Amino acid sequence: MVDLSTVTPAIALGPLDGRYRSVAAPLTNYLSEAALNRARLTVEVEWLVHLTDDGVLPGAPTLSDAERSYLRGVVESFGADEIAELAEIETVTRHDVKAVEYLLKRRLDAAADAGVTGTDGGATVLPTVHEIVHIFCTSEDVNNLSYALTVRDAVQDVWLPAARGLVEDLAAIARDNADAAMLSRTHGQAATPTTLGKEMAVLAWRLGRQVKRVERAEYLGKINGATGTYGAHVVSVPGADWQEVSRTFVEGLGLTWNPLTTQIESHDWQAELYSDVARFNRIAHNLATDVWTYISLGYFHQRLSAQGSTGSSTMPHKVNPIRFENGEANLEISCSLLDTLAATLVTSRMQRDLTDSTTQRNIGVAFGHSLLAIDNIRRGLAGLDVDRNRLAEDLDATWEVLGEPVQQAMRAASVAGATGMADPYERLKELTRGKKVTPEAMRDFIKGLGMPAEVEERLLALTPGTYTGIAEQLVAHLDK
Repeated sequence: MVDLSTVTPAIALGPLDGRYRSVAAPLTNYLSEAALNRARLTVEVEWLVHLTDDGVLPGAPTLSDAERSYLRGVVESFGADEIAELAEIETVTRHDVKAVEYLLKRRLDAAADAGVTGTDGGATVLPTVHEIVHIFCTSEDVNNLSYALTVRDAVQDVWLPAARGLVEDLAAIARDNADAAMLSRTHGQAATPTTLGKEMAVLAWRLGRQVKRVERAEYLGKINGATGTYGAHVVSVPGADWQEVSRTFVEGLGLTWNPLTTQIESHDWQAELYSDVARFNRIAHNLATDVWTYISLGYFHQRLSAQGSTGSSTMPHKVNPIRFENGEANLEISCSLLDTLAATLVTSRMQRDLTDSTTQRNIGVAFGHSLLAIDNIRRGLAGLDVDRNRLAEDLDATWEVLGEPVQQAMRAASVAGATGMADPYERLKELTRGKKVTPEAMRDFIKGLGMPAEVEERLLALTPGTYTGIAEQLVAHLDK
């Protein structure tokens, strides 16, 4: 039997890098190990530039525009060759951040051969600044900033556009079906009618609120040394305002500065973000299960062209709601991981432990399953047609739902002074509970109440299909 672990090219262990790679691939540019190392290189380069630009270190040279451009080019050109080189260096260092430091130092040494010039066109000083690379940094100074950068960009560039797309798709269905009267089901039982559009609008509104929370997320960072005290900094260079150096550097990366930390940045912002994303997931899960149920009731039909050529492997008549079932499963996996991340990352033993190091390597997996679910649900929604005849059929068969408005109209008439309106709930219960009520029976009951003429006329004109309140108008809230 062939050992599949030795097959070339390598076979993916997980579905995000295998079966579903085409959907999850955009996250690789942000939340893969390679992307993390590129972000680490970014932080190391910008820290070197920051310290030399601001004259923080006595005796440090000033870098020329060409030298800064060369350093940033090291990040821009980071690719397959650099990934392989880092792996080779790490076999010696046995430390991922140290490997990045050594890679950057190699590039400093290569600057002259690359034709880089220093100030006034003279020789480059980059080979002489080895000791500024990673100066005053603990690995967590580099890591926390790198994770903040990669998570921020993954959320803003990949996850949020997909999430917004789902909200927009759902809102479009809501608007198109704002007037499509539909029987409600509370506790699974026939209940006060609504419209299909209003029910989709509820879910779009809920998802949209979570999107806005994620859009407002803060991404915190720190660079303050081994225990967050700037101890080595002030001993080595006592004349510098190290808090200001730290703040301007972190904010220069587009992050929010955290002034009070232990060796690690506390990760509270990550817990907040992952909880919001998980909440979005759970609402999307609610959407998937509701649409699945509406499909089973015949309210939605799935177009064959949208679902693919095969429904069931044995029952050719079937078109299975696989997009929504796939969405459910992946949302559950994503939420499990996000919940674990949020719960674990807020705790670190005293000034530092390494549980976060392993945990954070699963951030991409958590977002990947969410992204995959969103993609499947959007594809599923795009393949649906509403069957208004089926909606009307259910409503026409359920006249007992008018027991509610008749009862409430009796109460209001009694308050207004009408007689003969006693015990409205009990009387309607006797008429409707556990029974199928015909239109004729309901109208005969209304006529026998002795209601004021205008109230009776209004009730006699009512049908299950018109008893939807202002559901159609409520959909307009999506546009506010």
